[in-house]
Amino acid sequence: MAGNLRESWFIGEVEVPTRVVLAPMAGVSVQAFRRQGRRFGAGLVCSEMVSCAGIEHRNEKTLGYLRVASDEHPLAIQIFGSEPRAMGEAARMVEAAGADIVDMNFGCPVRKVTKTGAGAHLLEDASLACAITEAVANAVSVPVSVKMRRGVDDGSRRCLELGPQLVEAGASVLTLHPRSAKQMYTGYADHTLTAELVSLVDVPVIASGDITSRAKAQSVLDATGASAVMVGRAAQGNPWALAEIVDGDSAQPSREEVAAELIHFIRETVRELGERRASGFLKKFYAWYLGYGRFPKPFKNELVQLHSTEDVVTRLLAAAPGAAALLEELEANAPESEFLLEGMPISLYGGG
Repeated sequence: MAGNLRESWFIGEVEVPTRVVLAPMAGVSVQAFRRQGRRFGAGLVCSEMVSCAGIEHRNEKTLGYLRVASDEHPLAIQIFGSEPRAMGEAARMVEAAGADIVDMNFGCPVRKVTKTGAGAHLLEDASLACAITEAVANAVSVPVSVKMRRGVDDGSRRCLELGPQLVEAGASVLTLHPRSAKQMYTGYADHTLTAELVSLVDVPVIASGDITSRAKAQSVLDATGASAVMVGRAAQGNPWALAEIVDGDSAQPSREEVAAELIHFIRETVRELGERRASGFLKKFYAWYLGYGRFPKPFKNELVQLHSTEDVVTRLLAAAPGAAALLEELEANAPESEFLLEGMPISLYGGG
């Protein structure tokens, strides 16, 4: 499949314009991140995982994750939980919010998720995993996807047993990160398992794990027969990695380009989260954007100490004055957001 990363493919009836998917990442995949990912070449973007319990209880912060902008499509919104009825109801709300795909997390290894019976715990309970998948697939008209790991324990091949069962239960696409839950992000992703899973199911498989360059992406697609690759940590503060993977554009961004993208990201995040939440949320992004030798480390430390996001913007423009013209162009070309959440039934907010 070398050279075809720009080729479109389908998940059910949803056309995905490139074979690169931007991963759902907790504490990262806000709307600003997803919109930027689409702009740099990701064919499909995914929300961070949303608690079905939070949706069911009309938690204000959780409902904020269901905002959908007009330039995000195609978009998958990822939900997690351990109760089929609640997951089905959450899926209906996700579809109503404007998601093109409902994604389910069966791979999160974090204890606060697995102790509730969700995430990677479901790899050990095939009957419950299939019941959830069936409930979600029956609740919505859009395609349903499942993201999973190889299994809970190192060396596990559980994904190969469970994958075909999930497809039979209604999954239209599977994403495999072939590390164990116990590995977290250590070691390496064993994509020989991805190839085996591809041979066992008749739906698209997305290969996740260690996709950091175009060469690696093409190598994994060629070796596994997967329909697409998923890019995660490589794109944090580095959307140019997506352009390199999709189009082979290996040109390094200038300081001015980095500053302009970061400022645009800051402003979009503040608009989405509000100044108070955004100020803390953004601090990790400063190190990500300004790394790779783009700016001296003391400059990153300086930004983290500033009291407001506008102070950060002012300091970035002072350090890279040429960013102002690039930023103006970015903001002029950005489509107006279309938040479909406001058009949902009032019952979503608990109002009847």
